[in-house]
Amino acid sequence: MSKSIILLILLAMLMIACGGQPETQAAQDSSQLLEEPEPVQQPEQQVDTADSSYPPPYPVDTPAITFGTVYPAPEGGVQTFKIIPEESEVSYEVGEVFLNQDNAFKIAIGITNEVNGEILVDRENPQNSSIEVITVDVSQFKSDNQRRDNAIRERFLQSAQYPIVEFTAQEIQGLPESYEPGEEITFQITGEVIIRDITKPVTFEVKMVGNEDKITGEATTTILMSDFGFGPISIAGILNTEDEVNIKFVFEARPE
Repeated sequence: MSKSIILLILLAMLMIACGGQPETQAAQDSSQLLEEPEPVQQPEQQVDTADSSYPPPYPVDTPAITFGTVYPAPEGGVQTFKIIPEESEVSYEVGEVFLNQDNAFKIAIGITNEVNGEILVDRENPQNSSIEVITVDVSQFKSDNQRRDNAIRERFLQSAQYPIVEFTAQEIQGLPESYEPGEEITFQITGEVIIRDITKPVTFEVKMVGNEDKITGEATTTILMSDFGFGPISIAGILNTEDEVNIKFVFEARPE
């Protein structure tokens, strides 16, 4: 056998022994190289709470705030109470003389629950408490006589055209310097009332009892129908009304 043939055989054997890996194995190895290495877990860092150099971010005797936890209203500061229409009412009382019934005198009373507003209570300084705008839908007044209600709505008060009466408080007098929950207090609220686009000053006398979960009370005043251009009411041969109208606002308000 010639030396060249022997040399070729030796080269072939050397390539088999030391040559590249099979293609499939090489592909597997290359895919492994492309895969992200698994992250190495670092040991959990232990904090020595006894170490005075690591104080907590809040006093030790104060619990940490947990998101999603509902806390009650603070002892101090301003808290908003919303008037609950279903538990409140505004009413009017006006004297009527029935000419066709031997001048019989009666008191007409109309009531509505359509009242809204807010009371802002300052627990630390009760004298700084205030009242937001109070609105009443007077088109919903109902008495014991539908004919009276319709006449007031369409002809006199014209509440079908001017349904909303607004009261804006401007000054509150007589609030105490301090207040104990459940104690009845009396005070006066002076402001402006808008009826039929006419604005006039008015003062309410108020009695109120409050605690953490609700406020109840009663506010009263007297207005003149003639001040707002619709009275006193006179229906020839039937009745005449007084000019004075007593207004009563009974309310219940709860935290908003």
